[in-house]
Amino acid sequence: MNVAHQHVHREPLHVGTQGRAAISVCNLTVAYNRHPAVHHLTGDFSEGSLTALCGPNGGGKSSLLKAIVGLAPIASGHVDIAADRKRAIAYLPQVVEVDRGFPLKVLDVADLGHWRRSGAFGRLTGAHRRQSLSALAAVGLQGLELRPIEALSVGQFQRLLFARLIVEDAPIILLDEPFNAIDQRTTEDLLKLIVGWSHEGRTVVAAIHDLDMARRAFPEALLIAREPIAWGATAEVLDDANLARARDLAEGWLENAPVCEVPA
Repeated sequence: MNVAHQHVHREPLHVGTQGRAAISVCNLTVAYNRHPAVHHLTGDFSEGSLTALCGPNGGGKSSLLKAIVGLAPIASGHVDIAADRKRAIAYLPQVVEVDRGFPLKVLDVADLGHWRRSGAFGRLTGAHRRQSLSALAAVGLQGLELRPIEALSVGQFQRLLFARLIVEDAPIILLDEPFNAIDQRTTEDLLKLIVGWSHEGRTVVAAIHDLDMARRAFPEALLIAREPIAWGATAEVLDDANLARARDLAEGWLENAPVCEVPA
């Protein structure tokens, strides 16, 4: 039986934090060539929330983040972003998706964070450059400003991408597997930055595999296995029953399953 094709009516899932929604998804289905990646997700990421996006491999975590920023095809439903936030989302894809072949130096990449405000051809001022240097220092890359990015280790390159996020200064930050293939020290340093962004009132959503980290550092969690399992307080979302259901769904997936057509 194709578990991914089953549809059980449930009330829409919502995060526990009350307040204005930074991102709302309504009956969202994401599909590639009519094959489902995310099924009928409804709920809100509230302003200032810090959410761990969890689930099995292939469960739709990356697809959901890409749909929010307009990089994945939405088959049905929609994503709504607060009017004053539409152009203020910083998105970090998985590091394996980032092309390091361009002949850029570390400082060049940090400077890219200014594009949202200055434009691709905007002139960088002394203030901009100071912000870039400060961001590199904040992630421990001071002294490496002129190093080619191809010479960086995976951990150093991920630190650099976080420096660019600091420069972007966006109120909404989406992170896709930000801790993959990096050492423990880098992981802890970057996690501190993420928690600090939340304390500053930014909305942060991070797709992660480490459930212990999610429970330790993320107040809220969304668990998906192509369809939503639970969304709310992390301790309640990542309980044994929900995790078992996510595993059961993953074991029943058929990769050629068609889109589940269910009315909104």
